[in-house]
Amino acid sequence: MSVKIENEIGVISIENEVIARIAGMTALECYGIVGMAAKNVKDGIVQLLKKESLTKGITVSINENKLDIDFHIIVGYGTNIYAISENIINTVKYKLESMLNLKVDKVNIFIEGVKVDA
Repeated sequence: MSVKIENEIGVISIENEVIARIAGMTALECYGIVGMAAKNVKDGIVQLLKKESLTKGITVSINENKLDIDFHIIVGYGTNIYAISENIINTVKYKLESMLNLKVDKVNIFIEGVKVDA
């Protein structure tokens, strides 16, 4: 599925994978986030995704040209989860709306784990 933007010249089509990649790269710039998480449904184990596959921890859905984005993330131990979440929501919303000229309706954050540096 993709977003289609029509103008007088033609149609612009943006794939969900592109939106997820932009959102993921933006989120990784935020303080306190260690990375995206992928959950193994069979075992219930959460694993930290590498930068190349970070879009697997992000779900993008489109309703009437409005974006809903779900992030499954891992945060660093000792960080303020509320502050991290607010920062991700505001930063991702701003970046996507300015780059794609699309309205971001919802950004949902799911904390899947906490990484403790040993």
